[in-house]
Amino acid sequence: MTTPNAAFARLPQGDAALLRFVVEMYAVQLNQLAALLTDWGEPADSASGRAREAVARCRAAGYVDSAELSLGEPWVWATRKGLDACGMKTTLVKPGPSTLRHTHAVTEVRLALERTSSWRQSRAWWRSERMMLAGEFPARLGHAPDAEVHYPAGSGMPWAGEVWAIEVELSRKSVARVAAIMQATLDRTGDFATPPGSYAVPGAPPRYARVIYLASPTAVLTVLNARAEVGSPRSSRIDVHELPDSVLRLNTPKRKGQP
Repeated sequence: MTTPNAAFARLPQGDAALLRFVVEMYAVQLNQLAALLTDWGEPADSASGRAREAVARCRAAGYVDSAELSLGEPWVWATRKGLDACGMKTTLVKPGPSTLRHTHAVTEVRLALERTSSWRQSRAWWRSERMMLAGEFPARLGHAPDAEVHYPAGSGMPWAGEVWAIEVELSRKSVARVAAIMQATLDRTGDFATPPGSYAVPGAPPRYARVIYLASPTAVLTVLNARAEVGSPRSSRIDVHELPDSVLRLNTPKRKGQP
């Protein structure tokens, strides 16, 4: 993400922070924004109202759109004007039915991680897929994970100075396909702003110290089998965790004709 423009600087501080979060995550449900405000210190009984007010102001300014795309709370996503205000040089994306469940789950994973004490102690920060693909060569970079977690050096934690790849796997793919994605992620050496041919250089240090898979119950066995296919010792850098139902059940797309 590049430098925000003057319009972004004129937003109230809380609105600007929420807009940046929405921009980074493609789209966010209103209840997730309320949870984010609660994590930032807003009382739980007022967080939903404050999130709704912030979205209304950003929508009136032309920075976001909002609609009820699934059961539950409305979805919020950035307009072209909102992307430009945040300095995000990337494609405008309106969330569609095929991506809602995954988009929701990735945001839930981020919120859960950022609530942990180890996250705060490590001074970690989240780099979304959208931020990675906003570089100069987004179409020629191979596979991009759903996110990176950066652990700055100097925190005193065992993983200080490392970058971890985050993959949220909900659909049941073939073992071969998932194993190929794992191999490509493990092979990556360069950032996402590098020219073609320089992001997986043989002999260079790997970009990711660990690759973290968070899988639905229907996908976890495939992911575990794919890790076995990768084989040791490389597979020791891949961790697999099953996502709880609470992450998966909140986002059922509306059926045609449903109010």
